[in-house]
Amino acid sequence: MSKFYVVATPIGNLGDITFRAVGILKTVDLILCEDTRETKKILDKYEISKPTMSYHAQSKFSKEDKIFELLEAGKDLALVSDAGTPGISDPGAMLVSNIKEHFHDRVKVIPIPGATALITALSASGLPTHEFTFLGFLPHKKGRETLFKEIAQSKRTMVFYESPHRILKTLESLVKFCDGKDKKVCIARELTKIYEEFKTGTPVEVLEYFEKNKEKQRGEFTVIVS
Repeated sequence: MSKFYVVATPIGNLGDITFRAVGILKTVDLILCEDTRETKKILDKYEISKPTMSYHAQSKFSKEDKIFELLEAGKDLALVSDAGTPGISDPGAMLVSNIKEHFHDRVKVIPIPGATALITALSASGLPTHEFTFLGFLPHKKGRETLFKEIAQSKRTMVFYESPHRILKTLESLVKFCDGKDKKVCIARELTKIYEEFKTGTPVEVLEYFEKNKEKQRGEFTVIVS
C-alpha cells in the first residue's frame, strides 16, 4: 500500500519543524511542493536529498494524473505547502480529497502534524479560544460585506487570514461593522519570525495603530475577533 503523507512545515522559524516530519521527508520517494524554491530552504537546512515536484492551485490535471501514476506504482509521496499545514486554506485539500475518492483504502493518507498559523495565533492572542470559527482568506469582493456582518454578530471568536495589501481595508470594515459591539481584535503578524508581533485592542485602536505605523503593514497577518 502506497502512503501519502500530509506534512506540516514551519510557518516562519525553520526550527519549528518536527523530528517526525524530517524523518518522513527523508524516506519518501517524492515531495510535492507548493513552491519548490521555498521547500528547498527546508530540505537544505535538514540535509534532505529527495526529488521534488511542484503542486499548487494553478497545477494542471496532468500533474494529478502523474501523482496517481506514482501512487499506483507503489511510491510513497509527501505533500508540503510553503508554510504550515497543507490543506488548511491551501490547494492541497482538493488533492487529498481526490486521492481518497480515487484510491479509497488502497492508499493510506497520513497526517504529520505541526505548525499552522491560526492555532499559533489563537494560543497567544489572549482572546477566547474555547469556541472559534475559521474563515480562511476572506473573498476580495463578492460576499465580503456579508462576512463582516457575520463576524460582527458572532458570539464565537472568528479567525481569518489577510494580506498586507488589504489589512487596512479589513480593519476599516471591522470598525464599520463592529463599532459599539464590545469586540476585541488581535492582529498576529509575522508569526515565529524576527518581527513577530501581536496587537490587541478595539477595532478603532488597532486600525489607528497600523495607520500610524506604516512599516507594520508588511508581512503575513492572522486576524482574530472576539
